[in-house]
This record gives sequence, structure tokens and C-alpha cells, in this order.
Amino acid sequence: MKYAVLAPVAAAVTADPQWMTAFAQHVEACGFESIVVVEHTVLMSEYTSVYPYDTSGRVELPADCPVPDPLDLLAFLAGQTTTLGLATGVLVLPNHHPVVLAKRVATLDVLSGGRLRLAVGAGWLKEEIEACGTDFESRGRRADEQLAVLRTLWQDHPGGAAFHGEFFEFEHAMSYPKPRGHVPVHIGGHSRAAARRAGRLGDGFQPLGVAGQELADLLDVMRTAATESGRDPAALEVTLGHLVTKIDADRAGRLAELGADRVVLAMPTVGSLDEAREALSACAQRLGLLP
Repeated sequence: MKYAVLAPVAAAVTADPQWMTAFAQHVEACGFESIVVVEHTVLMSEYTSVYPYDTSGRVELPADCPVPDPLDLLAFLAGQTTTLGLATGVLVLPNHHPVVLAKRVATLDVLSGGRLRLAVGAGWLKEEIEACGTDFESRGRRADEQLAVLRTLWQDHPGGAAFHGEFFEFEHAMSYPKPRGHVPVHIGGHSRAAARRAGRLGDGFQPLGVAGQELADLLDVMRTAATESGRDPAALEVTLGHLVTKIDADRAGRLAELGADRVVLAMPTVGSLDEAREALSACAQRLGLLP
């Protein structure tokens, strides 16, 4: 089992360079696999969209909460750490042009020594996606093309890459540097469409906030889609969620029985940096990451 730690965006500290440096370095020292950062290009002071991960339908973040660009934040943290994995969770695909995104991801992967994992989603906040210039209703079809564009540009095409789709088109495109290795692209989401996309196109599936029979059904959808696409469903990683303060070896074992290869651990309500580090150290000891 791999254990990742979600940076505590709700604590309004992820844009604080000293806080995040100390936090990421402690995550690394405790033996966790990676640090995960979220994305919202903009939050809205008023919106009608329904947040799918809380029964209230409202996102827990205030609209003026600092939410740094995830790739820029990970680039900063790459320079403060040496082995810690760097992951988005999730990057909102409709907010990005895939040609520009391919270059940014490849650059970060190369400069970090191949430590990047990209978890992407189609997004739920209609007002945010439209503010970024994308049609909300077509974001699923666009996402499929975006994933294809990324992988096309990350491959070596001596004469230049070509792509002809519904939304994106280019010929003779040379995008360098290439990623250091294979950048894993995991699909985040709670819907059957996300599960199918993970099975057809992803390297993994990250259905955080889903449990019980709903989770089992989504994993079946993912595996069926992989098989129908001629892919090995067993090769796809599954990432589930838990809490830093609640996870232990027994709970991790139960998540493994559900099919989890990785657990993303959310921080409790963060007080001081020292309290955050104490919670991480205690978690790492319970999981056997520290002696």
C-alpha cells in the first residue's frame, strides 16, 4: 500500500512558502509516498452548481481561500524535497488547454526527476469552468481528447506530432522536453463516466468520497471498460481516501481488500504547523512507515 498526504487547502496555508516547505519536508521524512494538491482556478462567491462530496451541496472552501496553481505549487515543493512524489488531486481538465498543459507537465516531471503523478477530473463547478472559457456540457468529450493530446505530445515524433479531433487540431508539433518517463494519469471522480474514462484511458482511478456498494459498482464499471478496451484492469491503480488521524493498519487492510493500491490521507482541522507534524508522525508510526 502507498500512502499520500493531501495538503490542507482549507487551512489557507498552501500559499505560505515557509509553512508548505516545512510540511512537505515532514511528509517526506515520515516516509509517505507523495503529497497531493488540489485545484480551483477560481472559486465563486455565488454559484448554483452542486458540490458532490458533501450532503450540503456546498464546497467547504470560502471563495477567498488561497488555492495556488497546483503545478506551480508542486514545482516549488520539488525544489524543497528530494524523493517525495508530487501529485495533483485533482487538476480540473476543462480549465486547461492540453497543448500548454503537456508542456507544463513535462517540464515539471523532468525538473523534479520524474516524481509527478497527474490526477485529473472533469470538474463540477460549472461557473468556474465557464469562467475559463470552456463549455460545461461538452467537458467529458473534451477530456477524452485532452488525454489523447497529452500523450501524443509526450511521445517522440521526429517529424512532429499531429492530432485531429473535435476540439483540438495541430500538425508538425514539436514539444520538448519530454517527460522523464511515463507520467501516470489517474482519473478522479465519483461518476460512472469517470470510472469508464479511467478504464478506457487512465493509468488509475481515484474515486475519493465514495464507499460501500457505490464504490464496488464504480470499480466494476472501470474494470469492465478496461477489458472492453483491450486493457488489463489489474494494471490500473486504485486510490481511495481516509483521514490522517483515523487510518491504521487494520483500516488500511480493509481498503486493500476493496482494491486500493494507494490511500490519500486528508489532514484534520489544522492548528499550528507543529500540530500538523505531530499528526503526520503519529500516523506514520501507526502505519509502520517510521520505526
